[in-house]
Amino acid sequence: MDAIARARFQRVGPRKVGQVLDEIRGKKVLQAQQLLRMVPRACVGVVSKTLLSAAENLKLKVTKAGRQLLPERVYVKSCFATQGPMRPMRRVRPAPMGRAMTFKRKVCHVTVVVSDGQEG
Repeated sequence: MDAIARARFQRVGPRKVGQVLDEIRGKKVLQAQQLLRMVPRACVGVVSKTLLSAAENLKLKVTKAGRQLLPERVYVKSCFATQGPMRPMRRVRPAPMGRAMTFKRKVCHVTVVVSDGQEG
């Protein structure tokens, strides 16, 4: 059975988040949580929250089905980060000939899918 969690419109670039997601893809959730504590990146908080949310979603799904969930069997089936909309912020920086240009801050959507390996 699979469960999905999404964190949308996070103010981090998708490439930076993707590097962290590459580290936890395919690992057990407990092992991924321990690994995330050691990664020196600012986006670890977003990824960790999304991973925990996906694990809790799976727990709720399995309990509704009337089965028992073993935490050591839950693993990260897939995880990815996609580019969100780059809207201008309300901040400006100097541009040539006295003009002002608005910031374009990168935003991403993080998706984590966890599974317990059983069909639902």
